[in-house]
Amino acid sequence: MTEGREWCEGCGVTLQTEDPKAPGYVPLAALEREQIICRRCYRIRHYNEVSPVEQDPEATLSLLNQIAETKALVVQVVDLFDISGSWIPGIHRHTGNNPLLILGNKMDLFPRSVKSQRLKEWVYRTAKDLGVKPVDVVLTSAAKGTNLEQVAQAIEKHRRGEDVFVIGTANAGKSTLINRLLKEFGGGEEAVTTSPYPGTTLEAISIPLDGGKRIVDMPGVIRKDRMSEWIEPKELKAITPDGEIKPKGYQLNEGQTLFFGGLARFDFVEGARQAFVCHVANSLYIHRTKSEKAEELWVNHRGQLLAPPKDPSSLPELTRHTFHLKGDEKQDIVVSGLGWITGGNEKARVDIWAPKGVRVELRPAII
Repeated sequence: MTEGREWCEGCGVTLQTEDPKAPGYVPLAALEREQIICRRCYRIRHYNEVSPVEQDPEATLSLLNQIAETKALVVQVVDLFDISGSWIPGIHRHTGNNPLLILGNKMDLFPRSVKSQRLKEWVYRTAKDLGVKPVDVVLTSAAKGTNLEQVAQAIEKHRRGEDVFVIGTANAGKSTLINRLLKEFGGGEEAVTTSPYPGTTLEAISIPLDGGKRIVDMPGVIRKDRMSEWIEPKELKAITPDGEIKPKGYQLNEGQTLFFGGLARFDFVEGARQAFVCHVANSLYIHRTKSEKAEELWVNHRGQLLAPPKDPSSLPELTRHTFHLKGDEKQDIVVSGLGWITGGNEKARVDIWAPKGVRVELRPAII
């Protein structure tokens, strides 16, 4: 057992000195440090290593249920690159009567030609469709420090002197945003461990505010219907955008296929020749071929030419999703956690193949 502090200041997990393989392990010598963090957080911060920890999604959601019993401002951080996949299902049940402020993170990933007002209206519309009415929506980029002042002002305005709970799905950017705010306005150092891997924050982390109140970084909610939850940590960078997305356009005839590494497959089944524009991480390899050759290519080259994943057995089997594009407006075909394909200049039938359980949906075009 540890003496003094009982929680890791980086991820919130209970500290222990007995089992190096279990969450919260800290060497006895580290207890003399002013800031005590577990070995996992130390390795993430200093060596960019990660040790995946199995988390119980139901346990995380039960933590959120406690928020409804308090008086506080709830701040939900959503990933604009994957807004439906980063939404917390049934959020109104967890927040109770508390006001909800939505922070749309990762706005830096969108091409500069996309107007921020359009993105903001999209977030409002998505929230309304999901039965939620936020007190405000603020767009930001935790990675770039964009609009931090507007974020801080919105939080201070709507919290009305109460506690603040910051919630979101794993890897939406909650902890990075909190660290940015602390450095910018609190004069503090990094308080919360961050990494590009889902599930870094394991327990609630409480940070004091003036007036005896606090800002609480809640552990990210795990959603298994996103591609990012199925990728090995060392391969996650291949599908995670780290800068402005450069759309890739393809003029396709019916009977042509696009492979997104070895993760997903897009078949243009029927329709006039037209453009399809892919919005995915710039580092993700896209391969075009004839549909009649697609199956052979998939079987013989997945894990090699078509990668990630290096180990195809790490993903569930692919499931087909069929969509009929209306041809009177552009539409996005979204693969949660991977990106989206924009089409619809002409009527078309397309098939998307994605790992079983990964969310695939159709929406009006964002760009």
